[in-house]
Amino acid sequence: MVAKTSYAAPIYVPLDAEVDPVPPEDATPLQPDINYNTGQWSSGICACFDDIQSCCMGFCCPSYIFGRNAEFLGSGTLGGSCMTHFILCTLVNALCCLLTEGVSFGLAGCFIAPYACGYRRTIRSKYNLQEVPCGDFCTHFFCHLCALCQEYREIRGRCGDLNAPGQNSAQVTPPLVQTIDSDSSTE
Repeated sequence: MVAKTSYAAPIYVPLDAEVDPVPPEDATPLQPDINYNTGQWSSGICACFDDIQSCCMGFCCPSYIFGRNAEFLGSGTLGGSCMTHFILCTLVNALCCLLTEGVSFGLAGCFIAPYACGYRRTIRSKYNLQEVPCGDFCTHFFCHLCALCQEYREIRGRCGDLNAPGQNSAQVTPPLVQTIDSDSSTE
């Protein structure tokens, strides 16, 4: 059972596509169903504000989004991937902050790119997506938080709500009711 979400990603239009800036008068203002078989990402790298939930989580808790993405891809548990990302961010941020006297705080995304680009590559190969706007490493190097949010939106859009109960878990069926017949006669 796939849960329906209220998020509807806007249509992704590549930069080199010809687009009519004025929609026709008979165009419907509602978001059409997204065709996920085109090889295109369902949202752009800078479309964070189209989905406020992923935007806020990506800004405040990027390690959580990274862990959710890794858990969905089967690359470990939420806690393990989340903590690995958090520790890498914390160590790199602390080191950069100490060595540069606070000038390069926030540079952690640049150094986590080699670790995170492997997950992006896995998502692209799983869904046959294009390597846009640039390579996986460059995307995470320059836009780490935006890349995490885009990957989260893509997985959530294709597979339903990642927070839905039963996602990536086995179906457990309770045993039938068992009764024990006791012999009432005692010897």
